Order: sequence, then C-alpha cells, then structure tokens
Amino acid sequence: MSLKNLQTEIDASWLYKKLADNEEDATVANVFRQMSEIENSHVQAFAAKEKISAAQLPPPSWRARTINRIGRIFGYEYVLGVLMDTEKSISNAIIVAKKENKQEINGSETYHVKILRSLLEKEGRVTGAQFTRFEKKHRSVGGNAIRAGVLGGNDGLVSNFSLVMGIAGATTGQDTVLMAGLAGLLAGALSMALGEWISVKSSQELYENQMQLEMEELETNPEGERREIALIYMAKGIPEEQAHEMATEILKNKDHAHELLVREELGINAEELKGSAVEAALYSFGLFAVGAIIPVIPFFFLTGMNAIWLSVTFSAIGLFLIGAAITLFTGKNLWFSGFRQVLFGLAAAAITFGIGKLIGVSLAG
Repeated sequence: MSLKNLQTEIDASWLYKKLADNEEDATVANVFRQMSEIENSHVQAFAAKEKISAAQLPPPSWRARTINRIGRIFGYEYVLGVLMDTEKSISNAIIVAKKENKQEINGSETYHVKILRSLLEKEGRVTGAQFTRFEKKHRSVGGNAIRAGVLGGNDGLVSNFSLVMGIAGATTGQDTVLMAGLAGLLAGALSMALGEWISVKSSQELYENQMQLEMEELETNPEGERREIALIYMAKGIPEEQAHEMATEILKNKDHAHELLVREELGINAEELKGSAVEAALYSFGLFAVGAIIPVIPFFFLTGMNAIWLSVTFSAIGLFLIGAAITLFTGKNLWFSGFRQVLFGLAAAAITFGIGKLIGVSLAG
C-alpha cells in the first residue's frame, strides 16, 4: 500500500465515523461505524507492516475535512456519495494491479458498497424501510448539486474569459469589451437556465405518467407487487425468507413501496423529481454568472493591457480554485488538478485572443 492509499484509508475511516455520528437511524449508523472499523483495520495493518507508530500516522487530509464541512452544510448524503466513489476507485485499482501482476482475481476486490449491504443485512433489527432508506441515501449522492455548481461556474468562467479575450484582441475599446463580456454573461446564463428548466420539466412530465401507472398496479395487485419487491431484494443477495419479510413490511407503507418500485423498475429517483424547475433554472443562472463575471471585473475600472492582464490574473485564480474543487470528487492531487485547469483555460483564451487580433488587424486594414 502506498502512502497515498494509506491516506485514503485514513480519510475513509474518519468520514465513515462522521457519517455514523450524524446518522439518526441506529441501525444504519452501526453499519457506518463498522465500515469505519474495517477501514481503520487496513490502516493499522499497514502501519504494523511498515513499523509506523500510531503517533506517526497522518491525520485526516484537508480533502476529508473539507468534504465533512460540506456534509455539515448540504447533508451527509454527499459524504456517502464521495465514499462510494472512493471505494469503487480503490477496488478498480486493486483489480488493475492484480491483472498487471498476473494475479488471480478471487472476489476479495468486491466494492465495499457490497460490504455495506451485507452488514446491513446481518443486522438483527434491520427492516425493509431501513434498507430502502439506505439504498436511497447511497443512490442520491448528495454531491450532485455541488458538482453541478463547480462545473457551472467553470463553464461560465472559461466561456466568458475566452469571449472577453477574443474581443480584447480585436479592439482596444474598453466599452466594447465590457459590453461584450456582460452580453456573454447574460446570454450564457440565460441559455444555461433555460436548458436546466427544460431538462427538469421534461423529466418530470416524462416520468409522472409511468409513476402513476406503477401506483395503479400497486393498488390493483398488491400481492403481485409484494412478490416483485421480494425478488428485488433477493437480486441484491438477501436470503429469500428475509426478502419476503422485508417486502411484506414495506408494503404496509404504500408510499415507500411505490418509491422502491419506481426506483428499481423505472430507474427513477422520485425525490429528485420533486425539485422545482424554476429553482433549478435560477441556480444554474447564478452559478454560470458567478464564473462569467470574473474575467469582466477589471474592465469596469481599467483599460488596455492593464485590464487584460488583470483579467487573466483573476481568471487564472478562478480556474485554479475550480480545479482544486474538482479534486473533492476525483481525489487527485490538488496542485496538478488546479494548474491543469489553469493551463486549459489560458490556452482557450490565448487562442481566441489571437483570433481576435487577426480579425482586428484585418478589419483595420
């Protein structure tokens, strides 16, 4: 195990403990606590092998602490989503390494998400509602909105930075660049908002009819739907007898049963469809605008190359911060991801600035 992987295990153990501490359901909290212990056992085994004392082990990284802070603000479903991605990455890395070394893949590489399900299954007090709630939590991946926010800000910054540099290359007029930048901000933000509104609204309308049909089936043929729910649980590896008990219990609450069937049969997360299309549009508009205003700011009070260089500086800082934020989802090196984002953003702006220069010279001639 490399030091990087050791840090990943330390972070995972710490974050699972945070999930347990903030989970109201005692059964689900116990699952997270056991996962924390499993990850910590990996850390201790590596430390013993490498003769590293407990005092020499590194603390949770800045990434783990930042993820926990975000979880406190936006909900710990986000933290669980990040951990699921981490477990998948670790499992994939183990499988790749074994293939490269021509070692047998024996099944021990299975994702820890399966361990989560297994631990939950073995809990004596587990219920169908708890299992469904856990499934909902790990599927929802609360970081989707945050991920969309980072990407939305990146779209606004890169597109408007390129536009501003293109116009600045073609003309020396401060007012022209400023108006073009503000126009690009509004046009891009409105386009993003409209696209988000259409996306959310069309998804809601597309699935509402199918969800209604599923509810009618539940009301007209409850026994058939109970057997179907049991089969869903059995397909997840739950023993047949327990699967039928869980299906019988969850059917006592028609709304929970409907949510499970809709999610498993239709692939729809009913909670996500409750979102407001207008709210999503406004959110998208705001995120794009925040990124897009950064390269425009210097042109409010400066002209010429002073404004251009300050715009480049502001934009480079913004690009680095976005690249750093992306590491919260990828787990990659902060400096590498940040400077890679800066490089790509500056390259795009340099190309449009060069094209703008050529067009400006052509028009002047």
